[in-house]
Order: sequence, then structure tokens, then C-alpha cells
Amino acid sequence: MTTWVIGDLHGCLEPLERLLHALRYDPASDRLWFTGDLANRGPEPLQTMRYVRDLGDSAITVLGNHDLHLLAVIHGVRKPSPKDTFDRVLAAHDRDELEHWLRRRPLMHTDKALGATLVHAGIHPHWTLAEARRHARELEEILPTRRFERFVRRLYGDTPARPAVGLDKHDRRRLSVNVFTRMRYCTRGGALDFDCSGPPATAPARLVPWYRVPGRRPLGTRLLFGHWSSHPGMSPSDVLPLDRGCVWGGALVAHALESGETVSVRCR
Repeated sequence: MTTWVIGDLHGCLEPLERLLHALRYDPASDRLWFTGDLANRGPEPLQTMRYVRDLGDSAITVLGNHDLHLLAVIHGVRKPSPKDTFDRVLAAHDRDELEHWLRRRPLMHTDKALGATLVHAGIHPHWTLAEARRHARELEEILPTRRFERFVRRLYGDTPARPAVGLDKHDRRRLSVNVFTRMRYCTRGGALDFDCSGPPATAPARLVPWYRVPGRRPLGTRLLFGHWSSHPGMSPSDVLPLDRGCVWGGALVAHALESGETVSVRCR
């Protein structure tokens, strides 16, 4: 049995099928973890969502910022962007089934036996793993309920920039969503900053990747994430970025948790 962690799909089903063929993926024994952002920007968002959903218990996917954006559009809270490509999802006969399934995906998944944790963007450098789990669970308890629409109406914004004692529930939840699904850079003091999205070599001196913030709390787990398509590859360590920009003509990557093997296919 192999657990393969796969980077952001963004509606690119054909590269996923080629990648699984290269992995000799066996759904009877292997498991797939996806870093989120299943749909949007790519050519086959509807087919990609259906494919991952139909994998059932053999696959785990965490929610990304594009997944939450799709849910907000479905619920009429946000309008589609000109760059969105999920029109066919919105018009699909099984849209409600897909929406129901998507709202029940986690923000964070940890496997203690494998010593690995999956998120879309990251975990705040000031959080312990237990604190991150608590913040994720608070969001996951809201997503499937009738409170979701009220929650998503207060979801968007770049503030607050860092965790603090006494944040009201709306600010706390918005911060959690931004950490789990949007974070790339922080100041050295741990304040989220969304002005820069390029690779670390191009960032201004005042910013560092979230995992380089001085005093980052040890998590006691290996962290695998996507979201950052411009991030160069890194040697396996306590953090491993897996988005290689498939939708932009890069590559789709799979990393085996048990062996450390990495396999990729080029994307058109």
C-alpha cells in the first residue's frame, strides 16, 4: 500500500489520469491525498470533481481557496470572476450533490501513523498542531450546516493579520480560512501578508515564507501543502510544497509518504 500526495489539480483531469497510470495506482490498496483546489482555472473542472468524489474512501482532499470560492458562487454570496472556468459545474445536473460532497471535505488531515499532515496552504507559524486542529474543526463544523451562508458572507478580507487573544468569532474564522487556504508569506513577526505571491527568491526583505518565520512552533509532523505554484521544489523535510503549476503548463506531482518517492508528469 502506498499513500500518494498529489498537488493542486485545478480542473486538469487528463494529467491526473496520466500520473495515476505512471504510479500504477491500485484503488484497492493505494490511497490518494489531494492538496485541494480541485476545480477552477483548468479545462475539466466538472469531470475532475466527479472523478475525485467517485474515488470514495480511497481519497482524501482538503479544501482550497478556489473550492471555497466555488461554494460561495453556488450560494450566491460571490459572483464568478472572468478567470473562473467552473460554468459547467454550476450548470451540472449533479451540482447539488457535488456541493454537498465538497462542503464535507476537511481543512486539515493528519495521519499519526504516517507522521504526516495535509493542508492546502499551510499552518500558522505561531500555532501548535493541536491549535491548528482546533481551528480547522471549528470551520469544518460550520461548512455542512445552515450557518454556512452567514459564515461565507463574512469570510472575505485580509484581516486580522495574525492570531490574537480576544478576536471575535468572525475575525477568528476569517483568519483561520486565510491561513489554511491563502497563506504564503508572513512578516518576521508572523503577520500574514498577501502582497507577494512569487517564489521566495523574489520576495521583499520584510517577508519570509510562512514556514521560515523565526520561532515557528514545532508541529511534530511532516506538513504537505499546495497552493504556491511558483514555489520551487524542496528536498523532503518537515514541509513539502507540491503545487508545481500544472494548470499553467508546469507539472503534476505525487509524493509517496511511505517511501519518499516523487513522480511527476508534464502538463500541457
